[in-house]
Amino acid sequence: MDDTPAHDIQSRRVVIIGGGIIGVAAAHFLKNDGHDVVVVDKGPIGGACSHGNCGLVCPSHVLPLAEPGAPWSAMRSMLNPASAFRVKPRLDPSLWSWFWNFNRRCNQRDMLESAAAIQPLLLRSMRLYEELVTEDAPTDIRCDWTKRGLLFVYRDAKPLDAYAPTDRLLGERFNESAVRFGPGELVEREPALRDDLAGGWWFEHDAHLRPDKLLNSWVESLRGRGVRFIPDAELTELVIQDGVARDAKLKTSAGEESVDGDVFLFATGAWTPLLSRWLKITVPIQPGKGYSITLPAPAGGPQSPMIFPQHRVAVTPMNDRLRLGSIMEFVGYDESIQPKRLRLLTEATRTYLRGDLADAIDAAPQDDAWQGWRPMTYDSTPVIGRCGAYENVYVSAGHNMLGISMAPASGQLIASLISGTTPALDPTPYRPQRFAV
Repeated sequence: MDDTPAHDIQSRRVVIIGGGIIGVAAAHFLKNDGHDVVVVDKGPIGGACSHGNCGLVCPSHVLPLAEPGAPWSAMRSMLNPASAFRVKPRLDPSLWSWFWNFNRRCNQRDMLESAAAIQPLLLRSMRLYEELVTEDAPTDIRCDWTKRGLLFVYRDAKPLDAYAPTDRLLGERFNESAVRFGPGELVEREPALRDDLAGGWWFEHDAHLRPDKLLNSWVESLRGRGVRFIPDAELTELVIQDGVARDAKLKTSAGEESVDGDVFLFATGAWTPLLSRWLKITVPIQPGKGYSITLPAPAGGPQSPMIFPQHRVAVTPMNDRLRLGSIMEFVGYDESIQPKRLRLLTEATRTYLRGDLADAIDAAPQDDAWQGWRPMTYDSTPVIGRCGAYENVYVSAGHNMLGISMAPASGQLIASLISGTTPALDPTPYRPQRFAV
């Protein structure tokens, strides 16, 4: 990818608040445009959802969570203590406003509207990843990039058959249809699976990667190009003068520090609503808590990434590691890791994987039990653009469960908006101001 800045772009100092995959991708494309870039994070760089996710890069995930029938499915799940979905009842007006808006979008028209906004980010990100991280890419960003598609695996015939109309919709409207496998074809594709399953659907165009390697490699590449990273630095104040943000006050282990900038970009994920006093807009993001476990890959273990829709568990092979991930909890900013929730991940594997593999997973040491907050918008669409109150404050957040899948295109889009160049994608669907309508 050409790193030569466009000559008609005025170089400015851009301060990015948030060092996850969205902030790092933005830093890459802003640096390409010739800007001086500083990335600040309240914790380790890439230490939140960008670390523990399942590493799926999935153009197949076009449809939003808000779809016809979703509210009833959620209510049934809440009555099941073993369900991957949970809501902690509490007096939180923002939470119930979010659910009200989510529910009203659970119709065909709004679902397709969101999907039309989601797909361009997914497709362009896939193309950009292939320019950035494949073995023959000119960059030095390496992340165990693997393109083996994605399997949806079903235990029972009824839900397998019930997915057929969704597959037709994906094929007819979005050119993302899957290949249906019967039991024998499924095991032939992935021998780690049991041979008594109903079947599955295979999305052949999807890929996966190791997210921590992606972040570490990308950050080192950017450091080599002059991007400055400031970890463990909490934003305490954004100084405004004459309607323009001038500098960020940070609290670090070494004391107070100020970072001046010409542009400030908030790539703060699920934390974004807590920073609204600086954004001067309401960003309806709820933290959707997820869990993952990373363990040594068992001999003969899965080679393809899989999702078990009936149990809502994802399994991703990462060379010598295997990652299991799932759970969607609306419990606020709760950092606790519940062992019984982690057990849902390992118990699900016994339903789908061969017995010897399930035994090995049960006995394996868990290298990394993780929880993190996905930044969930009620329309499943990210928030990317200028905030409006200040001419030099921007936001890129709300990527729901698709931050890895959308990061390169989101970074390129926000860079073009800041640089004043023609964006590769229409930015209208992602405008922060859409929530004020």
